[in-house]
Amino acid sequence: MAPRSIDLNCDMGEGFGAWAPPPDEELMPLVSSANVACGFHASDPRLMRRTVRLASRHGVAVGAHPSFPDLVGFGRRMIAASPAEIEDDVVYQVGALLGFCRAEGVPLVHVKPHGALYNAAAKDPAVARAIASAVRAVDPSLWLTCLAGSVLAREGRAAGLRCAEEAFADRGYAPDGTLLPRGHPGALVTEPEAIAERVSRLAREGILLAADGTELATAAATVCVHSDTPGAVAAARAIRARLERDGVAVRSFAAAAEGR
Repeated sequence: MAPRSIDLNCDMGEGFGAWAPPPDEELMPLVSSANVACGFHASDPRLMRRTVRLASRHGVAVGAHPSFPDLVGFGRRMIAASPAEIEDDVVYQVGALLGFCRAEGVPLVHVKPHGALYNAAAKDPAVARAIASAVRAVDPSLWLTCLAGSVLAREGRAAGLRCAEEAFADRGYAPDGTLLPRGHPGALVTEPEAIAERVSRLAREGILLAADGTELATAAATVCVHSDTPGAVAAARAIRARLERDGVAVRSFAAAAEGR
């Protein structure tokens, strides 16, 4: 029997031009999946290639991290876009990263929407279908990473995609299982040991606590640690130490699904 495991994912390559990304070099060895920015909210061709190489060096699964076209707002602002525009934008971004993966001999494993696009797809069937259609058009074998229990998970599976449902180690939850808006009290969790406890309980019991103490049952197979959350490296190290202590392996959801 395969050991109990959880995937740790992190958004990577989120710099631009002269602006360096968060501590990717320190974080990459601590995670099992990397969501690589594709140029619409952050990153550029050189950084995309460098991030793919870094992931390959550490044996980390590579995924595309497409967003609304919003460099100024870091992809966290809702953009008025039709489903056709969203589908084209996602195809464009996933295809760009796929090119760098092929150039480096690295498989592209998954697609995880970013920011406002992720939040919209979690609730809006039209947005979710546009993203699922884009991923399927590029490569139907790609996994789709989506908020656990979300509309995107439902629509992704309806489109024939494999979905990895996700929870967040460093974000606060409302009692209904949605993420608290950034800027809302309790929206960010930054204490490393508290984050590690949340992830360990999720991996062992399938339980995540909302900001008000409500216990949320979740089938999440992957947990995100944001690279731009204060103390992200310390949090990732605390998670790895706690999971090792509790007998939980860290491996990509794709590897776990294949019994590797």
